[in-house]
Amino acid sequence: MKIAMIGQKGIPTLFGGVERHVEGLSCNLAKKKDCQVFVYARRYYTPPKTKKYKKVNIIHLPTIRTKHLDAISHVFLSTWHAILILRPEIIHYHGIGPAILLWLPKIFSPKTKVVFTFHCRDYFHKKWNKVAQYFLKAGEIIGCYFADEVIAVSEEIQQYIKKEYNVDSSFISHGVGRGKKLPAKLIKKWGLNKDNYILAVNRLVAHKGIHYLIEAYSRIKTDKKLVIVGCSFYTDAYEQKIRSAAENNPGVVFLGAQKGRVLNELYSNAYLFVNPSEQEGLPMAVLEAGSFGCLLLLSDIPIHRKMFSDIPFFFRNSDSEDLKSNLERILKNGRLLQSKKDKATRYSHRNYNWEEIVERVVSKYA
Repeated sequence: MKIAMIGQKGIPTLFGGVERHVEGLSCNLAKKKDCQVFVYARRYYTPPKTKKYKKVNIIHLPTIRTKHLDAISHVFLSTWHAILILRPEIIHYHGIGPAILLWLPKIFSPKTKVVFTFHCRDYFHKKWNKVAQYFLKAGEIIGCYFADEVIAVSEEIQQYIKKEYNVDSSFISHGVGRGKKLPAKLIKKWGLNKDNYILAVNRLVAHKGIHYLIEAYSRIKTDKKLVIVGCSFYTDAYEQKIRSAAENNPGVVFLGAQKGRVLNELYSNAYLFVNPSEQEGLPMAVLEAGSFGCLLLLSDIPIHRKMFSDIPFFFRNSDSEDLKSNLERILKNGRLLQSKKDKATRYSHRNYNWEEIVERVVSKYA
């Protein structure tokens, strides 16, 4: 079975939750004897010399690299390449934006099965203007009505699809590997050691709420650093805003995008992981943090409430004062909270197992 993944920036992951999902799904699918997996990648994201990654074939295509044309131009070229050249049995679109073009294989390659994974309602993200929001909503409608199979990464999204479009979808979450804890070695160059920092891993875009975290952290007394991992993506003005807010606080450390051993060390040795996002689909960074046994402090949005049951600590969404209070409480009582870390690890391994998730996805390809 030949499977084409369209919509992601590429693999291996540099940044992005969709990219982490596609990497995990593709690499686990490629282990199966009857699966040939092809991931379309943007040339600026995945180096052109990377033709294969963990048995996954990578096809590099150009893109118009602007905020509003980057994704759609790449999806357009990828779709036609898949229809005319690759000719897979399955085309799997990821995200509501890319789904706006899934009607093309439905018309020009009717024997190809089209699968759509609904990751997030992206039109709520503050970086998009009204026109972009319109097209994202259109992609959502097309994906839900015209895909042969619709996959929702959370029960919340599954319920939304049913209510909004009266369409049945399959709830299949992201998966996550078993986080192998690593000692602090590479991260020591930034002065980071076991339990001496608070960690946030997110793209630097406004709806991810990093500004609330910086504001709250700046108002507490602690010798622990605040480590922010992630980069902007057509949101340079926001990145400059939060860097300016933190410029007089030496405890705030911006590390940009990180991956591999460095990222694993960061998860392994963090005292606390915080995700202050205002809106999410199913945040991969939170899943990864939980798999490493991080203590979790999350905004109280619905998806965060469901991801790890009652194991995390929660603060009121968009409320830096409540975030500050929770930070102070956890920093004061952290030694009493070890059981929370162990529970997060067990919950992650039980509920977000890639092997089980891949089997469920494969059943939708049949």
